[in-house]
Amino acid sequence: MIPALLGWRSRIAPLAVLVMLGGTMTAAGAHADEAGERIYRLGLLPSGEPLRAEREAGMGVEGAVAACVNCHRRSGLGMKEGRRTIPPIAGRYLFHPRAAAADELDLPYVEGMRADREPYTDETLARAIRTGIDADGRPLSYLMPHFQLDDAQMSSLIAYLRRLAPAEVPGVTPSALHFATIITPEADPAVAKGVIEVLEKFFDDKNHYTRAESPRLHSSRRMMFKVNRRWALNVWQLTGAPETWEAQLRAKLAATPVFAVISGVGGHSWAPVHHFCEAAELPCLFPNVDLPVDRESDFDTLYLSKGVLLEAQLLAQAIRDRQRAVPVSRVVQIFRAGDVGVEAAAALDKELHQSGLRVVNRSLGARATQSELRERVGQTGPGELLVLWLRAPDLAALALVPPHDVAAYMSGRMGGLEHAPLPAAWRAATHMSYPFNLPDRRRVQMDYPLGWFRMRQIPIVAEQAQTDTYLVCAIVSETINHMVDTFVRDYLVERVEEMLEHRLVTGYYPRLALAPGQRFASKGGYIVHFTDSAGTRVSAEGDWTVPLESASEK
Repeated sequence: MIPALLGWRSRIAPLAVLVMLGGTMTAAGAHADEAGERIYRLGLLPSGEPLRAEREAGMGVEGAVAACVNCHRRSGLGMKEGRRTIPPIAGRYLFHPRAAAADELDLPYVEGMRADREPYTDETLARAIRTGIDADGRPLSYLMPHFQLDDAQMSSLIAYLRRLAPAEVPGVTPSALHFATIITPEADPAVAKGVIEVLEKFFDDKNHYTRAESPRLHSSRRMMFKVNRRWALNVWQLTGAPETWEAQLRAKLAATPVFAVISGVGGHSWAPVHHFCEAAELPCLFPNVDLPVDRESDFDTLYLSKGVLLEAQLLAQAIRDRQRAVPVSRVVQIFRAGDVGVEAAAALDKELHQSGLRVVNRSLGARATQSELRERVGQTGPGELLVLWLRAPDLAALALVPPHDVAAYMSGRMGGLEHAPLPAAWRAATHMSYPFNLPDRRRVQMDYPLGWFRMRQIPIVAEQAQTDTYLVCAIVSETINHMVDTFVRDYLVERVEEMLEHRLVTGYYPRLALAPGQRFASKGGYIVHFTDSAGTRVSAEGDWTVPLESASEK
């Protein structure tokens, strides 16, 4: 295993493939499969004790840092770390017959696979895992630890390896890749329409060059950009209350299996969608949501950023910095019930509480009038900081409330960024969290998507969401091109992680990167203020900042 990856976090997921005998799963088979999965993913033995292994020179590792997943990844298809290639250990790649060349193998191409060696047997594989001697009797790389497993534990692990990287994957046919995008009832209809139009036009572009079904690509034919499958888009429009969404999604997935969920639009509640995708082990790639689920121990869902939770971190750091120069009597947060500002305010409250700052939260009812908003804001006095987790209509309503001597902070993501209708009197007193690249600095990055929108005659109704959607489509397209025909859901997520930081076109973001175990691709932002009493020009009050809690993810 590679030391740089030993911090990779994983989880035990519902078994995607069941061991069946005569149509009925045996208790012993299910238990063995689950035991092997726990060893592989979590580094835990069936007894609950940590897995133990030893490297050269007697260095021992145990538990999560000894888990196979750290190097061979959840797919079992390996990875590259610098100049080192970690080989695939999924069953299809371990037990294949010996061949003179990879062309003779009927296997999808994976870096690190070997054709010219003896096929492993259960006995030689157990020897390799315990002693580091391969099927040909030669020593494996020094990176491979020697694991202390008894016969029953070894049998469970080998059984699990045999079922990794299945030959048939839901949503993948010889002629098509099926994707879904998810729209929740809380989504802004205009944003949803704009996002769906970008998806449909991008899929049309992909399919324009798909003339006919292409032959399966054998292992050595690294014909990137030549995989010839039609892309099929399924729009999953949810209805009703959030507690019903998971059942709706299960029914939709059963009726139309898909390879992955791509983009999508949510509102206040995205957690049911996130939890469904994790339970189904279904990749959900970069949905347009202001409030993602902050559980980086999960695997299948990737986000472009933490949304308003990132803004809470940025504002907490800015307020702490201000407090060191100017005493702050208390921080007053204003937000509307039923919107993402509720969770953002709670996150900021928690951050500031740890710094000893007094925080007062003022929640407006979902139907509160703008006069009530102005009354709440007017209760704030000198020496206090005001934090506004408000949408554009509420910001515009502040025109009748002078800021007096109050310093204010606001969510740029909720308020509309540089287009926020903040009244002139408030502009000089208000600092905005800005979790994107600055407008002047992203202009070149935006040339390509904006040009594509013009050529495809796509009206821009939500520039950031539509640009993010185009970006996600491009990321998925490039990743699949490099996967050739190795269509495995876990492998898709892993290859996105590996390739993302090499992108040159990143839209609204200065940089995107995902290390194994990270779920948020953009990790920082700015604090800005308006430079004029009108217009959209903003100025940064410092450099791009990655909040202290995320400093290890820079």
